[in-house]
Amino acid sequence: MTPARDDTAAGTGGTARGETLREALRAGAVFILLLSMVIGFTIAQPAFININNLMSILQAVSVVAVLGAGVTVTLAVGGFDLSIGAVAASGVMAASYIMIVWGLGAFATVPLVLLFGAAVGLANAFLIVRLKVPDLLATLAMMFLLTGLQLIPTAGRSISPGLILPDGSTATGRYDPLFLLIGRSSLFGVVPVPVLIMAAVAIVLFVLTERTRIGRLLFATGGNELATRLAGGPTDRLKALAYVISGTLAALGGIIVAARVGRGDVSSGASLLMDSVAAALIGFAVLGLRRPNVFGTVVGAVFVGVLLNGLTMLNAPYYTQDFVKGAVLVGALALTYGVARTRR
Repeated sequence: MTPARDDTAAGTGGTARGETLREALRAGAVFILLLSMVIGFTIAQPAFININNLMSILQAVSVVAVLGAGVTVTLAVGGFDLSIGAVAASGVMAASYIMIVWGLGAFATVPLVLLFGAAVGLANAFLIVRLKVPDLLATLAMMFLLTGLQLIPTAGRSISPGLILPDGSTATGRYDPLFLLIGRSSLFGVVPVPVLIMAAVAIVLFVLTERTRIGRLLFATGGNELATRLAGGPTDRLKALAYVISGTLAALGGIIVAARVGRGDVSSGASLLMDSVAAALIGFAVLGLRRPNVFGTVVGAVFVGVLLNGLTMLNAPYYTQDFVKGAVLVGALALTYGVARTRR
């Protein structure tokens, strides 16, 4: 009978090792796919791996990653912010209006736009926490409100130097060169400032959400709000904090876009909502966490950025990009929730 027991033990050990290997592959699947894409695109187009192109990818996804980090915080408390794209677009218009029409400089413009984003976050929190409006409905209403509001001061026109105002006068302001440095300058001529801002936001929010008591309470609120409240957690304040962070980061994204293009374009931010949400949801699959996390969101943004940049360098039709992003998102969600269901 001893050999039978040995065979059973060996089988059990083999099963355990196989399960460990599968779990490791699940946790690292996004990184494996990312590395595979980098290698594949480099073989097909050697210029892909050029440092300037890699920095260009990071710069392109920096705004999406910043907005996605805000979405991640609202997801942590069990909410969802649909207004971030509109807040970012309004931030672009507000920054341009403050400098072109009001004639203020960068040191006044940046704080004012960030305060605007925080105020929108507070308004969302008031609707959701105090008036008990479902988060999707509240932030959807805010999205429509801001989409219309940003067009009123200029009668629907984009903002640039020499803008003709609705009263017939001409704006005399210009973009502050210091403001433009936010979107156009690089550290040591290599690392773009937007990439540094993205990294700073990611590090601060990662520490906040993963290494502090506030972060634990944010996830506890999203997991079981009633239990967290009964345990003494200030759930209303935590939800308000999440939406204020989201609004502020969306406004920061708007500042980066305005500084990069040097124009208050009424169509800016059109795709930012979907791209940032996609990054946040792809992040669920990173490291097999199956929950919102800032690190995963940044990786998700980079993943999509690498994919789209590589396809562009290979001259893939532009109209296939949305399909590719959708396919990647579906695959990430299937990897996340399909694996969880299999394990159960």
